[in-house]
Amino acid sequence: MAYSEQDYQEISEQLQQVKSEINRFIVGQEEAISYTLYSILADGHALLEGLPGLGKTMLVRTISEVLDLSFSRIQFTPDLMPTDITGTNIIERTEDGRQKFVFQPGPIFSQMVLADEINRATPKTQSALLEAMGEKTVTILGDTKEMAKPFFVLATQNPIEMEGTYPLPEAQMDRFLCKILVSYPSKQELMEIMKRTTGAQEVELQKAMGWDRLLLAQKMVKEVLVADEMMEYAVNLVVATHPEGADILPEVKQYVMYGSGPRGLQSILKLAKARAVMNGRFHVSIADIKSVAKPALRHRIMLNYEGEASGKIPDDLIDDILSSVQQGVRS
Repeated sequence: MAYSEQDYQEISEQLQQVKSEINRFIVGQEEAISYTLYSILADGHALLEGLPGLGKTMLVRTISEVLDLSFSRIQFTPDLMPTDITGTNIIERTEDGRQKFVFQPGPIFSQMVLADEINRATPKTQSALLEAMGEKTVTILGDTKEMAKPFFVLATQNPIEMEGTYPLPEAQMDRFLCKILVSYPSKQELMEIMKRTTGAQEVELQKAMGWDRLLLAQKMVKEVLVADEMMEYAVNLVVATHPEGADILPEVKQYVMYGSGPRGLQSILKLAKARAVMNGRFHVSIADIKSVAKPALRHRIMLNYEGEASGKIPDDLIDDILSSVQQGVRS
């Protein structure tokens, strides 16, 4: 192993400082903060879903400041065009009077890109992010340009039942390492939010980790050990989401149209490794896998008509699967 136990302990302490600094400004939302950081550590993209006004945009902006990353925000609207995201070639006049094409980069060329209300844009514009998210490149008029390092897309969306939204295509949903549900704050959290946002005192965020240390943390995440029994347990969880499989839960057979593919398994293991590093460990535990199963799989389980009509949600089915799958084998 390239890194020592001391290295993991030191990076864990710095990551805890990052989280503490975020908590100085963001009230509550512990789960959203944790899983967003796991996604960043795992070098993946995250989708945050919640009602308007719950602080999704502020959370992403705060994380970018604490990690000292270049930041850009794209407000998705029905009239947004793909070139508004990627950029385009424009004609410029040279000193000798000639004209030439010069590439004008779009907001996608930042280390952290906030795709705000991504499901309010048309599918054509949503798909402009696919290449950048999957290959970390953008091709414009045959010219391929690389994204910044590190590069993350943190997208927010309103629940798809709301008016004026376009459901994300399955191919794009699958590009997100995890889907994070942003919950409504409690009464005590609402009180604290009012104190912090309506008073005269302002919180000045401190840089807790630079992009160079973040790249090091990502390398350390990849080195985290996964025992065979942990791998088998994660595989069994993913297989249990497939309605056509043998020995599958009746609820899955009845309500699921199709389950998670290999990317779901990759997401579970990447997020579990990131969680281990956050806790100063260089090996994945069963608790790591159970903790990340919902955000890794909830957007990869597609319900059939009966499931949607019955009001079922993927999280309930994942709970059933977690209860039925034992470490290494089905119960």
